[in-house]
Amino acid sequence: MKPSPRLAIVDWGIGGMGVWKSLRAHGDVPVLYLSDTGTTPYGRLPRDELAARLSLLFGFLVRHGAVGIVVACNAASTVLPDVPDAGVPVMGMIEAASEVVGPRFRGTLGVIGGIRTIRSGIYRRTLAAPGRRVVTRIAQPLSAHVEAGTTDTPACARDLDRILRPLARVDALLLACTHYPAIAPRIAERLPGVRLLDPADAVAARVRR
Repeated sequence: MKPSPRLAIVDWGIGGMGVWKSLRAHGDVPVLYLSDTGTTPYGRLPRDELAARLSLLFGFLVRHGAVGIVVACNAASTVLPDVPDAGVPVMGMIEAASEVVGPRFRGTLGVIGGIRTIRSGIYRRTLAAPGRRVVTRIAQPLSAHVEAGTTDTPACARDLDRILRPLARVDALLLACTHYPAIAPRIAERLPGVRLLDPADAVAARVRR
């Protein structure tokens, strides 16, 4: 029997559930969700190995009815140019992040993400614009806290304080990891008055278009 057509969402862990939630808020889109937690965290895989892994998963998803794929992981999105054509549209998080910031933003923009995402420099390049300063911070322990369910612990509080303290004067903060919206209230407590930008809604809008 031929599998029914659906949108596929792929991520390492549960971060992509925020993207799925945004999709559900705007209509009932049939979704095939693949959490690739059984492999090495994407931020730790060499670039060529991560691209090969994504290519393998894309083939699996297409065989199971995917007519479009959302890569709901910033680290994985940084290597999409190296992944062979999957035969269906593939959307990452980088373009959506640019949309949620918007072309009119002026001021200081903070960006927090995992090691691969930040060290790739992709957000510094993509978000650079006149009248805009982009400040990036590696926030790797935060996704681990979300995955482990330890977001209410003193250890998580200390990590949040350490990561966010240098960003106290930014005008907006881009959450460049799909795990971080799960702790957005705790981030907001430490950055009063700072607008938090979550690309998940922009992804949902791009899927609808």
